[in-house]
Amino acid sequence: MAEVKKVCTSKKIGTHNGTFHCDEVLACYMLKQLPEYSHADIIRTRDPKILEQCDVVVDVSGVYDASKHRYDHHQRSFTGCMQTLTDSQKPWKTKLSSAGLVYLHFGRRVLSQVMQMPEDHQALDKVYDKIYENLIQEVDAIDNGVSQSDEKPRYIITTNLSARVGNLNPKWNDKNMDEEAQFNKALQLVGGEFMDKVLYYKNSWLPARSLVKGAVLHRFEVDESGEIAELAECGCPWKDHLFDLEKELNIEVPIKFVIYSDNSGKWRVQCVSVRPQSFENRLGLLEEWRGIRDDALSKLSGIQGCIFVHATGFIGGNQTREGALEMARKTLQKSREAMET
Repeated sequence: MAEVKKVCTSKKIGTHNGTFHCDEVLACYMLKQLPEYSHADIIRTRDPKILEQCDVVVDVSGVYDASKHRYDHHQRSFTGCMQTLTDSQKPWKTKLSSAGLVYLHFGRRVLSQVMQMPEDHQALDKVYDKIYENLIQEVDAIDNGVSQSDEKPRYIITTNLSARVGNLNPKWNDKNMDEEAQFNKALQLVGGEFMDKVLYYKNSWLPARSLVKGAVLHRFEVDESGEIAELAECGCPWKDHLFDLEKELNIEVPIKFVIYSDNSGKWRVQCVSVRPQSFENRLGLLEEWRGIRDDALSKLSGIQGCIFVHATGFIGGNQTREGALEMARKTLQKSREAMET
């Protein structure tokens, strides 16, 4: 197999040959969403003379110079992250890979193309942050060997995007596998993941914000404590918006529970976690209810129509809105009583 693909277009994206990784595959995919690179050839080589002829080079060459469109992160001198390389000082401190560098310099334009929205639109800015936080940063961290935690993990995750891309590399004992064909499969894989994320945030996550804001603003109509919010629609992604809105609206007493109707017309009461993606709750449903169901739970709690409380106490169900609301209220009441004693 030839090391370098024949070039037949004026634009060329350069990256290294050999074993491919998620970061340069994703970097190449994002670049190809832009009009000027949509028909560009991807040149996979380590030959400096050939790379010099490329319009943009990612993950190889040992140079980070945005003015020359060179986006490598392997050189010892490079320590850049979103916090240090952005004027707005984004909060993320993970060292960037080629994916992060391309996203830093081209991400808003890429999102503008995909979302059909101006680059300076406030909604696009929110999606920009969510895509970095929930996709690109993971790729950056894994490629740079940054662990999720300083502690030994309880279990390993082998199905993340980077691992799935890695699995597409030719096997050591398969001498007939086409490396370029496998790279193109990886390009399709990361492209599907990227587009799914962007379209989810555009079509589902963003529209939910107004619903969550309404629930937050009207929470005192649900309960005088202001610690229970009611969502008008089931299944909408509310957690991120809730945390953002609490900060934006300067809410002093954090919301503890959210109630909503499920698809079957029954009601759920769900605890608010201490932070996004955490399994720890601000206040869990009562310990004595956990793992109990149906009539036994109704009898124990003194609340009609109970269906269940999860064994961890993060969510419960009731036949009616009033029942779900009462489950939240009783938990709040018991918590206050415990604090007073």
